[in-house]
Amino acid sequence: MSSRSHHRHLRKAAGFGLALGLAVLAGCQTPGAKDDILIQPAALTPRTEVGYKLSALPPPAKRIDVAVYEFADKTGQQKPEDNFAQFSKAVSQGAGDILIDVLKETGNGAWFNVVERVGLKNLLNERNIIDQTRKAYLGANGSTLPALRFAGLILEGGIVDFDSNVITGGLGARYLGIGGNAEYRRDVITVALRAVSVGTGEVSESVTTTKTVYSVLLRGSVFKFIAIDEILQAEAGFTRNEPVGIAVRQAIELAVYSLIVRGARNGLWQFNDPNLQSELVQKFQKTYVAAAAPEPNPVQQ
Repeated sequence: MSSRSHHRHLRKAAGFGLALGLAVLAGCQTPGAKDDILIQPAALTPRTEVGYKLSALPPPAKRIDVAVYEFADKTGQQKPEDNFAQFSKAVSQGAGDILIDVLKETGNGAWFNVVERVGLKNLLNERNIIDQTRKAYLGANGSTLPALRFAGLILEGGIVDFDSNVITGGLGARYLGIGGNAEYRRDVITVALRAVSVGTGEVSESVTTTKTVYSVLLRGSVFKFIAIDEILQAEAGFTRNEPVGIAVRQAIELAVYSLIVRGARNGLWQFNDPNLQSELVQKFQKTYVAAAAPEPNPVQQ
């Protein structure tokens, strides 16, 4: 068999293999198929390192009543895209819901009594419906529902900054038509959280945290002449983007953790065990505060 005929048969085999692969992929995408490899079951949001620390926090001397009215995206940033304009927001618009969930999980639910304020209008409407129904059919006078719980602290703040493409770069090499390259991008999310006293209006404590978001692209390619008039060209690669929603949750978790430890250090609230409180404050100072401190400038020294 001649070399040209041999390569013709190889092309036919490759075309048949491609068609077979597409058919198999289409079969895997059949709606309702139990063995669909492209469908993953729903799962709970994975816990982060700080999330585990929050859940394991020792109980307080007294539970704290807090309210969250709003914890919004204040960046105004759209999703970064080099080729066309995007109208989707760069970060989550449900950060308030994430903050409430984090508060409820703190110390396995032992730290905060979170009162509903985001959907307060719906809550009041439902209470009014109950009162009116009982009054009409049971002749009840006045409200038959217990009084709403009020909060001593309001937690406010939001996602205050999203810096995209803070650092970008890449590396690549090619030898005899075979090579590869890697590209990466780094974004930074900044979250601010403060505790406001309802009684005095004073900002009791305020913290700011940042979370870095990485995106990586790896790609390889082959470009070679396998015959005088035939070229082999192949490319492969994948992209890994850190989920922005998980990054926002991590920043909020660290903000809540910092708020608790700094508040205990400043006497706003106390842990049930003073010895554990002292140990946690020292670990926090060493792990986070000391790490965030700027390095001394040798010129100024």
